[in-house]
Amino acid sequence: MLLTAAGVQVTAQAAEPTPILARLADDPPDVVILDMRMPPTFTDEGLVSAERIRVQYPAVGVLVLSTYADVHYAVRLLGDGRGGMGYLLKDRVTDLNGLLDGLHRIAAGRLVVDEDIIAGLLAHRRRAEALDRLTGRERAVLREMAEGRSNAEIAAKLHLAPKMVENHVASVFSKLAMPISGDNNRRVLAVVAWLRSAGEVTSLPPAGAPGAQLG
Repeated sequence: MLLTAAGVQVTAQAAEPTPILARLADDPPDVVILDMRMPPTFTDEGLVSAERIRVQYPAVGVLVLSTYADVHYAVRLLGDGRGGMGYLLKDRVTDLNGLLDGLHRIAAGRLVVDEDIIAGLLAHRRRAEALDRLTGRERAVLREMAEGRSNAEIAAKLHLAPKMVENHVASVFSKLAMPISGDNNRRVLAVVAWLRSAGEVTSLPPAGAPGAQLG
């Protein structure tokens, strides 16, 4: 109802993955929204479905919603180094503007990671040697990259000159030994490297009601 009221066309809904996956072949949407835990086992069906969609329909964005943050699941979702993927907590759904912003970023091929996961990673003490070389400002820029923000958006958020943000992003790529490729791809790879370095932040307790949507 929130999405429809905001002008988003919801083309299909289902309580389990199979009907959603079947629908994609005929009418692929811009973004699929999945619950992390869905029938029949209520474990990781949403995660498995997201991985299948990434392989079979790479042009379709995927947003996975979960009750609790789990960095291992985030790494699994983002590990292929591509954008067009999001992992948010269900609490964010009540923030319609934030949800729409995330959906637009995902549809545009960007990466969107929940700020609670990012905050947990920033506070976590275990870091890879390469990440230890990042300055405080570079870490702040990397955090904004993990939320799917462009250089211009990062500049506005951190009150920095655009050129300064470009320099910080380039420094992050250099220190993390990111290969020269498409900028969006390197942004995702940088965030994935960061996620992988931090280890487990929390476990994933039983989630709430299942569901999946196409939008």
